[in-house]
Amino acid sequence: MILMITGCAGGLGKELAKEAFAAGHSILITDINEKELKKIASPWKNEKDRVLVSKLDVTSPNDWKKVMDLAYKKWGKIDALLNVAGYLLPGYIYEVPAAHIDRHMDINAKGVMYGTREAAARMVAAGAGHIVNIASLAGVAPISGISLYSTSKFAVRGFSLAIAQELKEKNVFVTVVCPDAIKTPMLDLQKDYEQASMTFSGDKVLTAEEVTGIILGKVLTKKPLEVLIPGSRGILAKIGNAFPATAGILGPMLKRKGLKKQSTYVKG
Repeated sequence: MILMITGCAGGLGKELAKEAFAAGHSILITDINEKELKKIASPWKNEKDRVLVSKLDVTSPNDWKKVMDLAYKKWGKIDALLNVAGYLLPGYIYEVPAAHIDRHMDINAKGVMYGTREAAARMVAAGAGHIVNIASLAGVAPISGISLYSTSKFAVRGFSLAIAQELKEKNVFVTVVCPDAIKTPMLDLQKDYEQASMTFSGDKVLTAEEVTGIILGKVLTKKPLEVLIPGSRGILAKIGNAFPATAGILGPMLKRKGLKKQSTYVKG
């Protein structure tokens, strides 16, 4: 299978790139951090038939076209696009600068939309394809303290569910993956922000390996519409979203639990 993956310079994207290659897939790995991307790709310098490496600014439609052209020139297709690149900076809305609003929406939401648009046009023409968008459980139930991230992931989830209806009749599938907190540099960053305490309120922190296994296994083989990780916390998130007033009751309790776990969380 030929996969294009964004956000490969670290975290989930990096793990997906490594495991996808190990599983025998051909990969186009991308990130805006070209220096780190090249370090990650260095073990594959002699694997030019199976590995393409390219800088990609997901907020640029022109970049998306240029990078995807590379894959189509080399392989003639992309079987699946994995939109992984993301951005998070905690903060309450009354203390964040306007630029932080733009950055969350430009990278997390518009970046996914630009990439999906570019891939969908090609996949529809080919009559086959799969688009996998990484959202979050914070895009299923609203999370205070990371409201900008939560909002942008709500956008990713809503967008994915809507376009799935548009593309299914063209034999192009869409899956939105909504994981809980994953032990990555993005989570490490949140350790030092009291505003992000709700992020740590789960019973356990997911590993990038766990989520990667689900994506390269269940997601790519069965092409489900939506995957919540873990499922039990995903159901709670859906219930919480269906009854927004419960946040006022459960929120303080979850924040206390999160603060306690946040204080003992070990980075790296």
